[in-house]
Amino acid sequence: MRISEASRASGVSARSLRHYEDEGLIVPGRFSNGFRDYCRSTIDRVLVIRSLLESGLPVRLIREALPGLTDGSGAGTDGAGEEFLHEVQSHRDRLAARIAVLSDQQAALDAYLRRARRTDL
Repeated sequence: MRISEASRASGVSARSLRHYEDEGLIVPGRFSNGFRDYCRSTIDRVLVIRSLLESGLPVRLIREALPGLTDGSGAGTDGAGEEFLHEVQSHRDRLAARIAVLSDQQAALDAYLRRARRTDL
């Protein structure tokens, strides 16, 4: 499928698809006229990339982890170096810390709303 179809199928802009290609995250085929040709497996890979980017994982780490995540082989984790695993763990720990802060803020807002609703009665 062409880039406009791939964009609709994945929910990712054509610009993002080109960026993923520039970063080496995807390699779409090419039609004889040079237009990009996206297959279903590339769209599936784009969905994984999008999810990882939304979690805040840097492109550099996604590029390293992606082969094992999208082909089901686990190759991206079995042979992963200690430095890579440390970086992923550090990212995960920062994410957990942000979640904890957000949970505390949510609890504070919930408490405020409960108090505000009692005073309205």
